[in-house]
Amino acid sequence: MVYALTWLGVIAAQVAPGPNLAAVASVGLAQGRRPALFVVTGIASGMFVWSLATSLGLGALIEAFPLSLVLLKVLGGGYLLFLGLKAARATIKGGGGTAIKPDAQSLTDVEAWKRGTLVVLTNPKAVLMWAAVASFMFGQGLSAWHVLAFGPMGAFSGLVVYGIYALLFSTGAAMRGYARFARWFEGVFAAAFGAMGASLLWSGLRDMRN
Repeated sequence: MVYALTWLGVIAAQVAPGPNLAAVASVGLAQGRRPALFVVTGIASGMFVWSLATSLGLGALIEAFPLSLVLLKVLGGGYLLFLGLKAARATIKGGGGTAIKPDAQSLTDVEAWKRGTLVVLTNPKAVLMWAAVASFMFGQGLSAWHVLAFGPMGAFSGLVVYGIYALLFSTGAAMRGYARFARWFEGVFAAAFGAMGASLLWSGLRDMRN
């Protein structure tokens, strides 16, 4: 159940507008399917790195300082709730879309992979999100190995979600359709991360009172 809720939240974040989608779509629109798919593999690689780093790092911290889990619950829950509320606001206002422009710069397969990887690894919001997700899973009583095992799942869903985007945007016909439904993707993201954040924050505040 914890895995399912966490995976839903991560998939919702991947589907929603953001730098990862912009990187895939801009290359797909201008250069076609192959370069866009290599950008996708880079994004999945970056996600895998952050998921492993945060799960191992937080796992070691919790093992050394058990009380740190309470702080992680409060901070992680607060950040997830913030992301959910921000997405809900974008859903209501309809202003959550990311501007996407074709990128005509020719990329080799390796360069496209590097671009996708750097988009994730240089985005501070990415590591904060993965740290919050790991905190949620630790807060639900999962072991470090269970949290670590989630990393490949998150990377795989990123490969699938952004792979579909790469195929769609390389046709050039998906832009209008995505812009039309982007706010509803934000709504799913808001609901999933809002639920995770509220649950984790409540658990942390309850632990502080005990």
